[in-house]
Amino acid sequence: MSSHPSAPPDRTSFTDRRVLVATGIGNFMEWFDFAVYGFFAVSIGRTFFPTDNPTTSLLSTLAVYGVAFLMRPAGGLFFGSIGDRLGRRKSLSLAVVMMGAATALIAVLPSYATAGLVSPILLVLLRALQGFSAGGEWTGSSAFIVENAPSNRRGLAASIVPATAALAVAAGAGTALLINSLVSVDAVDSWGWRLPFLAAFPMTVVGLYMRLKLEETPVFREMKESGTVEGSPLKGVARRDLRSLGIAFALASITVLGFYYLATYVTTFLTVTVTMPRPDALAVVAIGALLYGLLCPLAGAVSDRIGRRPVSLTGGAGLAVFAVPAFLLMATGQPVLAVLGIVLFGLFEAMHNVTTTVMLIELFPPGTRATGSATGYNLGAAVIAGPGPLIAAALAAAFPGTASPAIYMVLVAVVATPVLWRWLPETRWKGIGLGDNTDAPRSRLTSEVSR
Repeated sequence: MSSHPSAPPDRTSFTDRRVLVATGIGNFMEWFDFAVYGFFAVSIGRTFFPTDNPTTSLLSTLAVYGVAFLMRPAGGLFFGSIGDRLGRRKSLSLAVVMMGAATALIAVLPSYATAGLVSPILLVLLRALQGFSAGGEWTGSSAFIVENAPSNRRGLAASIVPATAALAVAAGAGTALLINSLVSVDAVDSWGWRLPFLAAFPMTVVGLYMRLKLEETPVFREMKESGTVEGSPLKGVARRDLRSLGIAFALASITVLGFYYLATYVTTFLTVTVTMPRPDALAVVAIGALLYGLLCPLAGAVSDRIGRRPVSLTGGAGLAVFAVPAFLLMATGQPVLAVLGIVLFGLFEAMHNVTTTVMLIELFPPGTRATGSATGYNLGAAVIAGPGPLIAAALAAAFPGTASPAIYMVLVAVVATPVLWRWLPETRWKGIGLGDNTDAPRSRLTSEVSR
């Protein structure tokens, strides 16, 4: 057995590609769902929250969107514990089943006109189940990929998680554009918005099959063979990993909020606030999301080269400085300038998102990694990022014709980035296997961590 199970040889084998595809497809499905919910927020609002005031209907829909994030910390604890006690593969397989089932059921929910209050109540319950399952998906996928990655390519490997999320947003926008182009507005409100949610079922079957075919990660296999699996990983986090938990919370606050802006709110901003024609807005978001997705592997490769810390801090500072200019470009209503605005925002979001994804794994020891990373990440997602689209929509309604929705993003980045500058360690050379202290000379690690 290798003394460094976290750092397999630098090669790309069939197994390596299968790991990337199997983890990426579940992550794609999660974010495809969240993206199409945002893209069809107006139609969903009319279906489940009918009112004479379209702004009230939209805000109700976005509030339900936020409810899902309140469940993410509970899901993080649940799936994180499974990942640390029973294995990363079991956690990922269960998460994809829950997410797929809840998404498919949303597609067949009765409308308010048919079922009255039962309809929005069922929607809230299913969104809560989605949020619960999503609590284990992102960090679970990250752990599985990073624990299988070569030690000098962990950032590049981890970029598959935000990159597939970006592809999901682009696919969701393209799907929404196609549906809106082929059927009338009344048909979209009646049944058209349901079609993307129905697509969750076949994706769930494929994702589950591929994940069940995977082997456990080398790190967890060694934990199991050595009898060092944590019996109560949450207690271990509370005893040893509170500082890492706080860092994960700060990282997630910026990362997740920025991505939720891109994945859900930008389309609402362009169509409702800027009054850009919906087909144009969807095309802009699709192109912008694809370009953002291309930036993710670049950010991961740079972090492998120069370190996680400088890339992460640059991303956070960039969002603090350039979020408002990015939204001003979008607010012009010109498609080319709007794409430039998304790319400007996405450049710094990619830096922060990719480094957060890999550092969530590098910050925690193997025995509490799944629980610690999922808990910190999902607390940041729920408390700070979850209300983001609702707050942004409320700011846009209060101050129309401006870049006011970006204010919340700026405030979060301004508060969290100095905290990270003070406390964020450099983790590029940190060993992630059982008993590892470093993958590099000790003097080099000490130098970088002490920065």
